[in-house]
Amino acid sequence: MSNKTIEQLQADVRDHLADKWDELTIYERAEYISGVKEWGVFHDSVFNYDFYIIGTWKATEWLGSCVFEVVEIIREFEEDTCGVVTTDFSSPEAVVNMYCYIEGQQAVYELAERYESEAA
Repeated sequence: MSNKTIEQLQADVRDHLADKWDELTIYERAEYISGVKEWGVFHDSVFNYDFYIIGTWKATEWLGSCVFEVVEIIREFEEDTCGVVTTDFSSPEAVVNMYCYIEGQQAVYELAERYESEAA
């Protein structure tokens, strides 16, 4: 099991987002930066339409010793936004992918702010 910190997990999510951003064409990037496309669409395409990690062993390794901290982040997010917790905490894949979805929101927000401030 890895001994990653929560900051390292956050960095992994941001690296994944950066890779997906780099895969976009210049025209696609311009659509987000100019506001033609909403940043939420990019977030969904990166963190909702595809799984960050597939496989129980991979997910367990990726979570490492941060599993309880990640579970708490998910629980708080789901209670605040949905009023109920729906993530299956017995599934490491579900935990990883939900955490990446949540962390991805903040990462996309930061990306949007950076590019929109540069464009202004």
